[in-house]
Amino acid sequence: MTRSVCVAASLSLILLSFPLPQGNGATLSGKAVRGGGTVEIRFPVATTLQNLAAEGGNPRVDTGRAVLMFPPGFDPARRWPILVVTSTSDFNRTSVMDAEWYRRPAMEEGWVVLGSDATVSPRIDSTQWRLAMLAAALEAVRKDWPQSAKWPLAFAGFSGGSKRSGILGAMLAKTGSVRICGFFLSGINEDRLGEAYRIYQPGRGFLEVPVWLSSGANDTVATPQSHNLVRASLERTGFKRVRLEQFGGGHQLKLPEVRRALHWFRELGKF
Repeated sequence: MTRSVCVAASLSLILLSFPLPQGNGATLSGKAVRGGGTVEIRFPVATTLQNLAAEGGNPRVDTGRAVLMFPPGFDPARRWPILVVTSTSDFNRTSVMDAEWYRRPAMEEGWVVLGSDATVSPRIDSTQWRLAMLAAALEAVRKDWPQSAKWPLAFAGFSGGSKRSGILGAMLAKTGSVRICGFFLSGINEDRLGEAYRIYQPGRGFLEVPVWLSSGANDTVATPQSHNLVRASLERTGFKRVRLEQFGGGHQLKLPEVRRALHWFRELGKF
C-alpha cells in the first residue's frame, strides 16, 4: 500500500467516525453561533494528524484553530456549502488571515467560510501541515454538527494559495469522506490540481468538479498566458468543467469573481 493511500485511509477513518445527525446545534466548540457572525475555535488534533503535520521536521501540534463565518439565516440543521480558504505561504500568510477576504461574496451567496491553522508555527509550511489542520478543523465541526459531513466543500485560494488548494482538494477527495463541489483558483501560474489528481487518484468523478480560473488582464505574476496554459493542462488531464474568466486588473483577488464562481458551483451542484 502506498504512503498516499495510507494517509487517505487514516483521514477517512477520522472524518467518518461521527454518528448520524441528532438535532440542531446552537454552538460550535463551545462558542455561540449566529447567522452573519464569525467564530474562532480551538480544537484537538488527533494523533494520526499530529504525525502527518510533523513530517519533515515540523513540531508536533495537539491543538488547532480555525475561523468560521456564517451567512445570514444560518441554521446548522440545514445544509450549507463550505468555502475552504487556503493562503499562500509567502509573507507568512495563513488561511485564517485570508478568510476575511472571502467574507462578503460568501455571505451574499449563502456559504460558510472556513480558514484553518495551528496554534504554533511550523518549521516548514508544508502541504501535510495544512492538510492536518484542515482535517482536524472539519473533524471539530462534525463532532458538534454530524450533519455537516454531507455539506459540499469548495476550495478557494489566491496565487500560491490557489496551487495549494488544488493539492489539498485532491488529497481530501481521496479519503472519500467529503463532497467537493468546486475550485476557485485566482492568480495561478502553474497547474497543481491536475498534478495532484494524477498522484492521489481520487477517482474519475473528481474530473467533474467545476474549476473557475480567475485571471487579471494586467497580471505580471500569473499572466493571462499562464492562466491559458493552466486551463489547457486541466483539460488535458480530463477536467470537464473548466472556466477561465478575465477581469480588468493585476495580481489581485477580485471579489465579484468570487461571488460569480460560488453561484456557478451552486448551479452545477444543484444545492
